Amino acid sequence: MSKRRPPEDAPDVKHEKPVSRRAFLKGAGLTAAGSAVLDSGLLAQTAPAGPRVLGPDAVSITLRVNGVAKTLQVEPRTTLAEALRTSLDMTGTKVVCDRGSCSACTVWLDGTPVNSCMTFALDVGARAVTTIEGLPKGNQLHPLQVAFIEHDALQCGYCTPGMVMSCAALLERKPNPTLDDVRQATSGNICRCGTYPKVFAATLAAAQKNRAKKEA
Repeated sequence: MSKRRPPEDAPDVKHEKPVSRRAFLKGAGLTAAGSAVLDSGLLAQTAPAGPRVLGPDAVSITLRVNGVAKTLQVEPRTTLAEALRTSLDMTGTKVVCDRGSCSACTVWLDGTPVNSCMTFALDVGARAVTTIEGLPKGNQLHPLQVAFIEHDALQCGYCTPGMVMSCAALLERKPNPTLDDVRQATSGNICRCGTYPKVFAATLAAAQKNRAKKEA
């Protein structure tokens, strides 16, 4: 049986390789993406600048510590505790656990107690830093520091600066605290010597003295 031949005027038909599903989807995706870019005019725009990259070398920052501006060079990984102790020689802030679990390194940022071992120095920005050295007025101790001495609320002393900073912050925001208030304020402060009762007594005594002074 003879094969049927196409008419002489029929166009040549080339048998191309069929397009796979993957190739079709890929092409369709590129076409859609390209159309979107062209329609939006993104090609004519300048890409926005990315965030400023700091490090790995030391960078210059200014910290406002106890009311005084301090300019220092720190690596981006430097914690506020390290900056205070090493760069500024302010060793009143103690580093004990160095992982935010004991609060011995407590300082204030704009009056709020924070663990300085868990705060990067570069993240402080313009906020005011207050350390244990900043509580006294000249040679006059803070009333809470006096109460700690009078009530023997310190033993080894490692936790004491953090305890004082936590309790002093409490008295700033609540001049007439209850015992439960003091317990709550120091709930993150660990004292391995077990002087909690004396810390509580000292804080309540300081609050009472402040009230008596205002009433006099």
